[in-house]
Amino acid sequence: QVQLVESGGGLVQAGGSLRLSCAASGRTFSSYAMGWFRQAPGKEREVVAAISGMGARIYYADSVKGRFTISRDNAKNTVYLQMNSLKPEDTAVYYCVAGNSLVLLRSAPAYWGQGTQVTVSS
Repeated sequence: QVQLVESGGGLVQAGGSLRLSCAASGRTFSSYAMGWFRQAPGKEREVVAAISGMGARIYYADSVKGRFTISRDNAKNTVYLQMNSLKPEDTAVYYCVAGNSLVLLRSAPAYWGQGTQVTVSS
């Protein structure tokens, strides 16, 4: 079992930045691929970014490439999402996720956090 707790959401103006953090429980954090999904009002959840267990492989959705950066600190059992140049369309609830592989994580994460709201005003 893995428990995920997100933090760092909030309200920001367009063009601003936010950094999301996700603290994970468990002793085998480095064995899990980690990532972030988001869900905007009236839309389906979508994968935003994902990173493999040791950080060697990273995936970004086209909509966030060049603006968002995912990273992880295995010593702290934490994954981060640095979000720059935020746009109103980035407004959503952001969920931290964990899975057994990067491929599986992108389609069917095994574990979900409770979510944190990110609101970008125009």
